[in-house]
Amino acid sequence: MIVSANQPYYFPYPGFFYKTYFSDVFVILDDVQFPRGTTWTTRNRFKNPQGSLWMTLPVKKKGLGLQKINTVRICHEGGWAKKHLESLRNAYAKAPYVKDHQTFLEELFSTKFEKLIDFNLKIIRYLMKHLQIETEIILLSELEIKAKGDKLLIEMCRRLGASQFLAQRAARKYLDADRFKAAGIRLTDVKSPSPVYPQLWGSFIPNLSAFDLVLNCGSKAHDIIMAG
Repeated sequence: MIVSANQPYYFPYPGFFYKTYFSDVFVILDDVQFPRGTTWTTRNRFKNPQGSLWMTLPVKKKGLGLQKINTVRICHEGGWAKKHLESLRNAYAKAPYVKDHQTFLEELFSTKFEKLIDFNLKIIRYLMKHLQIETEIILLSELEIKAKGDKLLIEMCRRLGASQFLAQRAARKYLDADRFKAAGIRLTDVKSPSPVYPQLWGSFIPNLSAFDLVLNCGSKAHDIIMAG
């Protein structure tokens, strides 16, 4: 069995799903520390006529100290949900497949999710469906593992009965291959491609949210990621 893991990104980029596709089980790292600085769990890039469209999901931090990702709550003040929805509507009004996803976007931004993890999981599962990825998703919190770093990943593999852990190539240098080997787990890596595909609004911008790919390419999005 091949296992991989990742924090629950906000509207993840294609490489997130490429790694997921080649895994039997994909573990969402919800029971780890929420990053204190800039993080992909609350922001990502889309595209509008001006170029990259950054969208950031506001969350509650003040006075809360260190938080685990699965405890982070969304801040609903300021009307950000309406702004995000309108930004995406305007940016992708001419996208070939936008009508197929209008209902999802309207429901997503009209639902007042309390927690960041629930909001992001809704997006991740939706994109997996439309990218034709059937990998099983498990939350780290469901495994009740108290370790950190390499030890956490190794114990995660043990609990799931995995013989192989699949990491992003860029992240492998932070992992101790000998420690995985001693535990009887094969450590492998994958270099996610940066697929090129038809986009709106001028010159191609790589590694936007995978939602940009889905809106522009529809059912062809799966083959484009794999061919990349």
